Amino acid sequence: MYKWLLRLASMVFIAGLIAGCGANEEQQSQTGNQNQQTEDKENTEEQSEDTVKITITKDNGEEYIHEKDIEVEEGAILMDVLKENFYVETEQAGKFITSIERVAPKEGENKAWMFTVNGKMANVGAASYELSPGDEVNFDLHAYE
Repeated sequence: MYKWLLRLASMVFIAGLIAGCGANEEQQSQTGNQNQQTEDKENTEEQSEDTVKITITKDNGEEYIHEKDIEVEEGAILMDVLKENFYVETEQAGKFITSIERVAPKEGENKAWMFTVNGKMANVGAASYELSPGDEVNFDLHAYE
C-alpha cells in the first residue's frame, strides 16, 4: 500500500514540476515575443524616417493604382527610385513618363503623368528631382490644358 501511495505521490509531484516548467517557458516565450515586437516597432519607426511614400493615382486621385513606402538615401533621384520600384515606360531620353504600372493615356487623350511632392507641384522633372527621406510623392495621370 505504501509503495502504491509513494508512486502516486511521485507522479503528482512530477506532473506538478512539468506543469510549472511548461508555464515558465510559456511566460518566457511571451516575454520574448513582446520584446521582439517592441524591437520590430522601433526598427519600423527608424526605417520610416529613411523612406519616401510614392502613390500612383489617376484622374486627380479618383482612381487608386498603387502605393509603396521605399527606403531611400538623401539626394536619391526620383526617376531612378520610381524605375527601381514600379514598371515605368519613358520617352525623350528617359525624361518624359508615358506609363506607370502599365497605365498610360489612350491615344488622342490630352493626359499626362504629373507629380507632387509633399502636396506641391515640383518645379523640375522626375529625372532631376532629388528626394529627401520623409517625402510623400504622388504621381497622377490627368488631363492637361
